Amino acid sequence: MTEAPIDAGGDDADREVVEHERAELREFIKGLSPHDIKSGGWFIKLSAQALSSYTDKVDWQYFQERYEGVPADAIVDQRIKMAARYAALEGGLSSGAYSAAVVATLGSRGGASPATVPAAGATMMVDVAFITRLQLRLAYDVSVLYRVPLDPSDPDDMWKLIRVAFTIKSGGMVGAGMGKGVPFIVRRVIKRFYSREVLTAAKGLPFVGKFLLQRNVIKIGIPVVGVPLAVVLNRYTTLLAGRHAQAVFRNEARVIELAEGLSKRSQHPQLMLWVAWLVIMADHKIVDDEALLIRHLVRLVRDQHQVVDRQLAHLVDIDPAEVWRRLDAEPGDLSDILDVANRVATVDGAVNALERAVISELRDRCRRV
Repeated sequence: MTEAPIDAGGDDADREVVEHERAELREFIKGLSPHDIKSGGWFIKLSAQALSSYTDKVDWQYFQERYEGVPADAIVDQRIKMAARYAALEGGLSSGAYSAAVVATLGSRGGASPATVPAAGATMMVDVAFITRLQLRLAYDVSVLYRVPLDPSDPDDMWKLIRVAFTIKSGGMVGAGMGKGVPFIVRRVIKRFYSREVLTAAKGLPFVGKFLLQRNVIKIGIPVVGVPLAVVLNRYTTLLAGRHAQAVFRNEARVIELAEGLSKRSQHPQLMLWVAWLVIMADHKIVDDEALLIRHLVRLVRDQHQVVDRQLAHLVDIDPAEVWRRLDAEPGDLSDILDVANRVATVDGAVNALERAVISELRDRCRRV
């Protein structure tokens, strides 16, 4: 994501930013070998270039200095719209150089030819690199604005950022993200854009590069529609990527906020962990939000209360009797524990019958204490 403020506005200002980014990326592309493009290695180099210095200076404080007092939702919305403007502008600047030669050179599998990339192919690589870096930085911006900690040097965090930035998941989100405002022909192309093979973590970063290159060939490989599609496709795919990042990181921020509140108010931090895990396991399955919640609860209890429960950490099957024993051993008011159970049960949506049964038993036992 560019460092320009969201209120910079104006066609001339936007174009200047995009031209600067394109010039920088043209130099980057010149340093790539045909093997880098064919193998997908370009993505490893680009992601390192895109995030190395950027993540050092773009943090929560960075945004606070520029948009002090502005709610995160408002800043995120404007960052997404700005990224979409830049993506569309770049598509327009690149589209003139697209030709059938790009498809012939790169092939349907993304980089099949060992020959030097021709001018049209180089232009396409600038387009792909621009959108890739834009969406990667946009996703990182969104994570920072919602205060979801991500460390690009950590492989798990990096993979998470990649999946979010390039909407690597089932096609449901894509279909749901396309409203009536999206032209019909664009909706059809976007569905095709996202319906290609699913990217898996096992394939590694070079495969990400091949995946993204193959996917972007669609912009120039569809008969009749032609080159102008690059402008609208760049815009709408960036909007979708931004909205996806917003949905993912805003939800994670919600779960972290819940964990922070529960830990801060708890008078029985160790018991809280056991009760939370009992409620989560009531239906014998764990959804992502529940796993995220217990992970942050454990971290916060360790950091704020200096409590580390190794017995819970080594637990395979939780025995309700053990939780009730711990509950009965605690004197005084246990209303905070009942509140924990109610809030944990709703983290993934409506409370189910098995969770209600656990909470009912817990309520009765809290009254007897």
